[in-house]
Amino acid sequence: MNSDILKGGFANVSVESAHAFRDIMHVMAKPGEIREVAGAMPPAPLSIAAGVTLLTLCDPETPVYLAECTDTKDVRDWIAFHIGAPISNKADAMFAVGTWATLAPIEEFAIGTSEYPDRSATLIVACDTLESTGAVLRGPGIKTTTHLSLPETRAFQQNAALFPLGLDFLFTADNRIAAVPRTTKVETS
Repeated sequence: MNSDILKGGFANVSVESAHAFRDIMHVMAKPGEIREVAGAMPPAPLSIAAGVTLLTLCDPETPVYLAECTDTKDVRDWIAFHIGAPISNKADAMFAVGTWATLAPIEEFAIGTSEYPDRSATLIVACDTLESTGAVLRGPGIKTTTHLSLPETRAFQQNAALFPLGLDFLFTADNRIAAVPRTTKVETS
């Protein structure tokens, strides 16, 4: 095993994971708001924000799908050492990591069931940049409207129509993170 894999986790797990959890829950509660997170240094091509999210929300019972752009030996070894999460296919994944293009088609991910809508996937979408421009977001947690640089709008509109079923999305770029939960209505700007 590459000794670099042993690095990159939280230095102070209880404190850093608590801060990260608070930041992730904040962006889920306030769709479109961008926050900075810290504490992880995962191997490329994972961003700091994607690494922090995986360290915070995943455990040995959380299947993770790695899209082809993130499915490297170093990433698999890092996840195995720091999280212990099993790598899975799309249909069984609770979390998925990749670019928008490599996660497609998103219809292959679990959207939950009427009895258990929470048994759906959360997609961690790697972006080059994350800005408060572009698509218009409305819904719970948003006072009137907000904007977020999304890769498209149609997929999010279709996803919101499935509520209470559907996917939740976390967008990451470097150490920045934002969310679009299934309750969010997305319109073109």
